[in-house]
Amino acid sequence: MGNPAGADPRAVRRTAAQAWIWGYPLLENYRTVYPQAIDDADPRYVGGFGVFRHYPQPFTPDNTDVVTPNNDTPYSWAWLDLRAEPWVLEKPATDRYHVLPVHDLDTAYVGFVGSRTTGNGAGRYLIAGPGHRANPPEDFDGVLRADTNLVGILGRTFSAGPQDVPEVERVQAGYLLRPLSEHLGTPRPVAAEPVWPVWRGEEVLGTLEFFSLLDFLLGFFPTLPADADLRGRLTELGVGSGDFEPAALPAEVREALLAGIADARGELAAAGRGAATGSALFGTREQLGTRYLDRARGALTGLYGLPAEEAWYGGRESAEGGRVPAVLRFPPGQLPPARFFWSVSVYRLPERLLVANEIDRYSVGDRTPGLVYGEDGSLTLYLQHERPAAAHELANWLPAPEGPYFVAVRAYGPKPELLDGSWQLPPILHH
Repeated sequence: MGNPAGADPRAVRRTAAQAWIWGYPLLENYRTVYPQAIDDADPRYVGGFGVFRHYPQPFTPDNTDVVTPNNDTPYSWAWLDLRAEPWVLEKPATDRYHVLPVHDLDTAYVGFVGSRTTGNGAGRYLIAGPGHRANPPEDFDGVLRADTNLVGILGRTFSAGPQDVPEVERVQAGYLLRPLSEHLGTPRPVAAEPVWPVWRGEEVLGTLEFFSLLDFLLGFFPTLPADADLRGRLTELGVGSGDFEPAALPAEVREALLAGIADARGELAAAGRGAATGSALFGTREQLGTRYLDRARGALTGLYGLPAEEAWYGGRESAEGGRVPAVLRFPPGQLPPARFFWSVSVYRLPERLLVANEIDRYSVGDRTPGLVYGEDGSLTLYLQHERPAAAHELANWLPAPEGPYFVAVRAYGPKPELLDGSWQLPPILHH
């Protein structure tokens, strides 16, 4: 441990606040890693490290553990420990949209395998940690070089709805993971099993246990040049040594750390009320740079959200609610400009959850069969709680809850006019 006995409490407080913002995404990530890859008694357990767990079924109102659930692209989860050796990721050939994004421990994206970046053909890719920088064998299509030794994959595969589940399952079954040694037929190296700290719940974020968990996680995260100053100051406080013990700190240092945590939580809460779109909050390390507060906001408001070039998200709210009929009309030539597909979903407010309806329809989009377009190419969606009487309105009905609701519009592979703001989402019009 460093020697913080003579540390200036004001400097410790500033360091703690900066480190909390910087480290918050790591702890949010661990909050997900722990039940999925470590705690085999948890129903969310995916099977440990190095395996995919697929969720081919679309979300329904019964799924309440994810806010604003995405019904377009069912998930495939996996976690990799890269300390001993790289891992091999394979994917099948498929014409349907898919993406396998690999993210570092701090949620920055390492890279993307899928329709937009690598195409729809079959492929084999190496995922290598900071300790393995050799070039991949020749039978690989690419390499993703992580900066941390723990990485996650939250894959997404397009689904047209419940009837499409068998085809989604077929594609997901082609996502394969194995250690490089298995691919090469060589002896498998083994890294010592860590003593994984138990995730005790969200309350740790406001206590000195935050820094104990961060101390453990930094063992998987070699210092990067951009973080060197902050990491150095943390090391002086004993965080990053692997044996951080808050109880051994002088009382004034503990108090300064707690004050810094409170400062940072206030800063993040205030920033979370800002109006910036998700596009600025997610991306690669190069894209995020040292925008640590934006990265923390991304972890707070949409953990593992995709960057704008992969998926664009927009929304409108209706305070009147579904008792008042409304329309969302896309004028001629003004459908959401997407390379792959777009969709519109409705969620009740304030929970942002799906609401049961008599036709079990929770989203519509360019793949929805039976939509009725205007002769001029326009598309009008009918947002209301009551079943419409007219046939063309029923075909284009997106059922809404009786009370206030949120309309989410998603475009996968957004075209330039979406990214530069020249295309604008039309308003909800009540009538």
